[in-house]
Amino acid sequence: MPTVSRPRRAPRLRRLLALASGNWLARGYLAVFAVSVAVMFLFPESTFAGSPLLLTAPLSFLGLFLPLDPGAGIDGAADVTAVAVLTVWLALCALVNAAVLGALATRTAAPAEPKSTDRTAPADTRTRPKGVRALLAPAVDNWLARGYLAVVAASLGFFLYAELVLRDAGFAGIWPLMTTAPCGILAMAVSSPVAYYSSITWLSPLVFSLGAALSGLLNATLLGLLARKLRTREPHPAT
Repeated sequence: MPTVSRPRRAPRLRRLLALASGNWLARGYLAVFAVSVAVMFLFPESTFAGSPLLLTAPLSFLGLFLPLDPGAGIDGAADVTAVAVLTVWLALCALVNAAVLGALATRTAAPAEPKSTDRTAPADTRTRPKGVRALLAPAVDNWLARGYLAVVAASLGFFLYAELVLRDAGFAGIWPLMTTAPCGILAMAVSSPVAYYSSITWLSPLVFSLGAALSGLLNATLLGLLARKLRTREPHPAT
């Protein structure tokens, strides 16, 4: 009997949506994001008006390169379109971040495999990476995380070249700050007092670079966990 072909669906999109709404951590993040968007529209002059941009970092910072100016005032079709596009972009960034948190929260939900007692099994089936190596494995075993680390490395390289070689960093620090946000903002906050209270001129950029590198590694690990969840195939019932 010929089998009836079903329309092909987008399993990865379904898994992304499931991760973004399937646990309390992801749903709580989306709820906080929704409140921040409401604050942005209701109180545009408040200190918390920019919180949606921070909550959806680092992807949301890519929106700064779009030819949009929603802060100019909504008095025409162009301004309304800019606000709408920016809102949709922030919502997509929030969805990806929620899926990342969902992948982190469901990491331990997989059933544990039984320990093998067969000593004749190949070494690669009896040994698994442990400790720091296991924690950082998602940051380097997929193209999504490796591509992100390449962007972080390029931004840090540009900053260090401008700071140490050209002796005029200018706004070069904004690139690693944007690529490693939100934790990269903490690295900037830690390195700023060093610049004021230390006579060693190279110490502040070193502290910032180290903090940004660790922040990028953390983000890459989270992206790697998401990539692992998205490429996991869903079980199909036997026919």
